[in-house]
Amino acid sequence: MQKVNIKEKFSLFADHWHPRIAGELNGQHVKLVKLKGPFIWHQHENEDELFLVISGILKMELEEQTIEILPGEFIIIPKGTLHRPVADDEVEVLLFEPASTINTGDQNSGLRQDQLQKI
Repeated sequence: MQKVNIKEKFSLFADHWHPRIAGELNGQHVKLVKLKGPFIWHQHENEDELFLVISGILKMELEEQTIEILPGEFIIIPKGTLHRPVADDEVEVLLFEPASTINTGDQNSGLRQDQLQKI
């Protein structure tokens, strides 16, 4: 058993849209990712996702609205929900989602990350 210092883990990487695995439990991954700019519109047919903003401001675009998530806030995106994360400036996010979750969901783009590094 070890504790995890989130700030320290974020200092280990600088790239955007490339999640790292910071922990695992019950078939779920705790991932850390830095975001900047717009991602792609996508959905996850079988997985819910939790986005917890650590720093910065995340805009979650949905089909009918955009929700702003501030540091210390989180949003759960239910499976099957079309969404697009957007970060005007760099945002640090903790993701909590099933281990089977692919970051680009139903879209096969150059942003897809199949092999995630553990940090």
